[in-house]
Amino acid sequence: MIEVADSKDRQIQSSSKSNDQNGSESAAVEVLIRLFNDTFRSSHNTVLVKGLDEPFYQPADQDNPYHQIIFAHGFFNSALHEIAHWCVAGPERRLLPDFGYWYEPDGRTLEQQKQFEIVEVKPQALEWILSKSCGRRFRVSSDNLGLAANGIVHDDSQFKQNVWREVQRRYQQGLPVRLATFANVLQEYFQPGILIGAEDYKLEDL
Repeated sequence: MIEVADSKDRQIQSSSKSNDQNGSESAAVEVLIRLFNDTFRSSHNTVLVKGLDEPFYQPADQDNPYHQIIFAHGFFNSALHEIAHWCVAGPERRLLPDFGYWYEPDGRTLEQQKQFEIVEVKPQALEWILSKSCGRRFRVSSDNLGLAANGIVHDDSQFKQNVWREVQRRYQQGLPVRLATFANVLQEYFQPGILIGAEDYKLEDL
């Protein structure tokens, strides 16, 4: 269990919990959405939304009263990744569409890929922490199939090391409050009673 100040006790009926955990991926996604929205809708005016296309962060506007974290194609792992980006973003960025981040789609050059991996270290480290809280396998994502398609060999070992080091640093210095809050919620639901520490993150698992 990851302890964080101001964390709330949450009671979820055991019958519903069992059915969700043993159900389909779609059911797990619905649980994830419910847990996130119950945790952050009121405190941060933010909701998690299942999208049909590419992920996007939409700040609240005259048509939408809540900030929306829209994840891709209803995928559980995509939701965790977008939540991680939200946990990285500060108050000002959370007022900008897609947090005001630069993003170059699949097909990046080798140099662009290196820049992509630099900015992805923090969110992927936080995504790993969220994945571990759910008891799910995490793999780093270079998100660039175009390199292989063009016969370019890219060594992502340094990227993996950087993600692992970032996780270790976060545990040593203290997890961000929003991340720790939601990691606790996920642990309480998916793995009650399980203790997770920095030593549980292995570089070879990436």
